[in-house]
Amino acid sequence: MSPLARWCHRHRLAVVLVWVGLLLALGAGAGAAGSAFGNSPTSQNTDSARATALLQRASDSAAGKSGRVVWQVDDGKVTDPTAEKAMAGALGRIADAPGVASVASPFTAAGRAQVSEDGRTAYATVAFDREVADGQIARVEDLATAPESGNLRIALNGQAFTVAPAPNPVADAMGVALAFVVLLCVFRAVWVAVLPIVTAVVGVGTSAVAVILLSHVITLSDTTLTLGSLIGLGVGIDYALFIVNRHRSSLKAGMGVGESIAKSLNTSGRAVVFAGLTVVVALLGMLTLNVGIINGMAVGAAVTVVLTVLAAVTLLPALLAMIGLRVLGRAERRAVAAGADAPADGAGLWGRWAARVQARPKALGLVALAVLAALAFPTLSLRLGASDDGNLPTTSTNRQAYAMIADGFGPGFNGPLVLAVQAPTAAAKAAEARLVADLRRVDGVADVGAPPMAEGRTVGVISVVPTTSPQSAATSDLIDRLREDVIPPVERGTSLKVYVGGTTATNDDFASVLLAKLPVFVLVIAALGFLLLTVAFRSLLVPAVGAVLNVLSVGVAFGAIVVVFQYGFGSSLLGLGAAGPIESFVPILVVGIMFGLSMDYQVFLVSRMREEWARTGDSHRAVRVGQAETGRVIAVAATIMFCVFGSFVFGGMRVISEFGVSLAVAVALDALLIRMVVVPALMHLCGRANWWLPRRLDAALPRVSVEGPADDEPVPAHHPDRRPQPAGLAD
Repeated sequence: MSPLARWCHRHRLAVVLVWVGLLLALGAGAGAAGSAFGNSPTSQNTDSARATALLQRASDSAAGKSGRVVWQVDDGKVTDPTAEKAMAGALGRIADAPGVASVASPFTAAGRAQVSEDGRTAYATVAFDREVADGQIARVEDLATAPESGNLRIALNGQAFTVAPAPNPVADAMGVALAFVVLLCVFRAVWVAVLPIVTAVVGVGTSAVAVILLSHVITLSDTTLTLGSLIGLGVGIDYALFIVNRHRSSLKAGMGVGESIAKSLNTSGRAVVFAGLTVVVALLGMLTLNVGIINGMAVGAAVTVVLTVLAAVTLLPALLAMIGLRVLGRAERRAVAAGADAPADGAGLWGRWAARVQARPKALGLVALAVLAALAFPTLSLRLGASDDGNLPTTSTNRQAYAMIADGFGPGFNGPLVLAVQAPTAAAKAAEARLVADLRRVDGVADVGAPPMAEGRTVGVISVVPTTSPQSAATSDLIDRLREDVIPPVERGTSLKVYVGGTTATNDDFASVLLAKLPVFVLVIAALGFLLLTVAFRSLLVPAVGAVLNVLSVGVAFGAIVVVFQYGFGSSLLGLGAAGPIESFVPILVVGIMFGLSMDYQVFLVSRMREEWARTGDSHRAVRVGQAETGRVIAVAATIMFCVFGSFVFGGMRVISEFGVSLAVAVALDALLIRMVVVPALMHLCGRANWWLPRRLDAALPRVSVEGPADDEPVPAHHPDRRPQPAGLAD
């Protein structure tokens, strides 16, 4: 890494111009090509996927989007002259509006079922042309809500009227601003606060336009950009901070700017590259799940991490060369000029804390583990699913329409089950009729609708309205009961085939698929992390402890989102809507991201410990010094990540808010409790066993130095193992 650092130091202006040119060129390309984000199928070989495929093959419709206009009166009925006249007039104007294909009104003989039994609630279905413009839909929304009055409340929902919350750039910028304040307060030097943020922003900006272009090549979800920014800003600022912190220490020790940059990149820079590699490996490990929407998010996030690491090891050294000694505060520059000795390593708060952990490792370790276990305990009740209009804030028109429908027609009306029926023979059609009769007697079924199959058709639809809401566990139980107990006896002995589909069943199936894959995925990621750390630190115990504690970090992350989003504690206060199940793909992504970020801190902490171990051969001293010297920077890095991740909680997107809450809480506790208490406590208890590796395995593993030249120093005479230490990577 030293040659790269020296080259960037000599050609600093060229390096900066290359990054600016790359950002502008990719931005121009993205501006010309635009984006092609889209959600790939979320279900694979599931019953709901087969239902969707069957209905799509049988449909010859070219219809476009549709939505519902829902209204409710506080007094009287919707069929009273005043309310009916107002809404019938609005529906007539909607029917004549450009882009509208049809309107199914409740004020007709065919639409009587669209009025609730108590007469207070009604709805109309609006079908749009296939090529409807957004402005035309907006015009319909205005026409629909125009008659609203004190007694008549109107709301809209459905595919056409779904309002996707837009990202909040103010909330995102707030995280960066808080990171700047933290850096400025801790280091009291403006450039120390500016450089990590500039490096991260350039890396994230470049990756954002690269991901936009990549969306034309592979299927990427429309949340990929926001997720990439969330991860990229956090790790980008942290990675740059670790390098800047090492550079400052070298300058205060009297080293020249160029020499200090080379040493910083050859030590902390190596750790940054290795840490970035662990994050990328963890993210790309999600590809083993073979789920389209997750594959795209993983690739997009991995691209972001790669470019932020590249910015940290090229752009940052060039910027450090440009500002010279100004990376130090004024008092620090005066001390360097006067030739004053640098402060002793490990002095201050973190030095005292490291000594306390060494003195009482059992007590402090057990207390920290107990706290972490308690915070991870809610994970046992984790329930996966998908958010819907019922989880939106009460101010949302979609949430209001959802509540009106549930009040007037029952909660299950918001998520009916769609049974796709294949009946190629008369006997199969007779079996379908028996199935409809059986469905009406099933507990948990509120209503069954089965329009007659058209002449010559072999595919039909049965609509089943549950008595419970789409997100209820009872609805999931009903889906299982239909598939296992109700439908098979009717199909037996006939050519009838029935598949349970619809949005509710699709979400339920997707959650089941991912939940089944989650344990295997955790084991795969843990094994990869163990292998990488074994190669890096020539140890079996340190990687094993890291892998187990990473699982605990993930448990804390899951516990946080269960408490806030599933239990609903604080969700309304934070403007996150009502409680509900956790988005199915969130835990998978959190596992990949948290394993990577947890290993980052493990790498930065243990690499300094191993550097001291290679120098002195004293395990207790190595652990204490490593913790003392990295404690402050790890704490600051975790605080920055907490600020950046926490700012995304207020971005207006429930999925991103789930990531923000889980990652912010988990990163903070991982750094402060696991890396600063549990890891050093366990390492003090294990002593020299921390660095044991069987000779044959040592010889078989590739030689990779994370911490740099310290590995090349001769082993002192008092070292417990006089075997040659692994050689570092060539400079």
